[in-house]
Amino acid sequence: MREFDYRRASDIPGALALLGAEPEARYLGGGTNLVDLMKSGVERPALLVDVRELPLDRIEVADDGGLRIGATVTNSDLAAHPEVRRRYPALTQAVLAGASGQLRNMATVGGNLLQRTRCAYFTDLARPCNKRLPGSGCPAVEGEHHNHAILGASPHCVAVHPSDMGVALAAFDAVVHYATEDGPGAVPLAECYLPVGDTPHRETALPAGALITGITLPPAPVAAASHYRKVRERASYAFAIGSVAAALDVRDGTVRDVRLAFGAVASRPWRAHTAERALIDGPATAEAFAAAADAELAAAEPLPGNAYKVTLIRNLVVAVLTELAEETRRTEETTR
Repeated sequence: MREFDYRRASDIPGALALLGAEPEARYLGGGTNLVDLMKSGVERPALLVDVRELPLDRIEVADDGGLRIGATVTNSDLAAHPEVRRRYPALTQAVLAGASGQLRNMATVGGNLLQRTRCAYFTDLARPCNKRLPGSGCPAVEGEHHNHAILGASPHCVAVHPSDMGVALAAFDAVVHYATEDGPGAVPLAECYLPVGDTPHRETALPAGALITGITLPPAPVAAASHYRKVRERASYAFAIGSVAAALDVRDGTVRDVRLAFGAVASRPWRAHTAERALIDGPATAEAFAAAADAELAAAEPLPGNAYKVTLIRNLVVAVLTELAEETRRTEETTR
């Protein structure tokens, strides 16, 4: 590991100034991803700016009924917060599915969204990787890619974004807030992650040196009836091979509102807008759910080793939406 300096920031302007003064500096939150990458040599910062003590560790109900979530809120605190559990249960489920309790106690919301891909070629310095060394190639295309992207990829990179939390946040139209030395800014989560294209090393639309300060979730009544379902190759805290965050509002058997996002299928959490449009004002049936999933997945371009993901995501969509529709039906019956 390269020798590095360490500074602890006490306020946001101080953190920005420390990072701005050192071109090879990185912000340090929980360190659950960054420190691992430093050990492997993928990340080699000259300075770590510790932001854990910044006043960004609160979850508050906004005036409009949404939520404000600070960037240094730990995953454990996010999952346990009563308003998150009540208003956005899929978000709680996604966080709890994401890691062990020990990691959740350390990991932060901001760091979770900025974690790097877990592609084995990315973390192996002996192999080429366009994300790590632009222009060197993507060996996963012809090599091991069973857990790689089926949507929105390119010949330059087929890695997937590993965040479970991000999938639920994408389903509920989260907005990322950040600070720079030029002032604050905000970007919808859907626009925060850049398309892969031919520059996979450019992962986000955040300005250089930006510090994520928090996430806002707009009010979404449909989110109160939501689930997150994750499939992984082992039960013990593995990364997803496919996941779905879904929320459903059904009245008299008709879909009035729906939110869908997929995980482990693209370089970013994948909001399934095509499927949502196909479901609105239609019947809440397994057949309709399957047809909507097929419409979304028509754009999939799987590689030989990961074509199973198309069927997997389709089945997950049907299973989760059917479960939510059945829960609504039972609630309606008990309130009559």
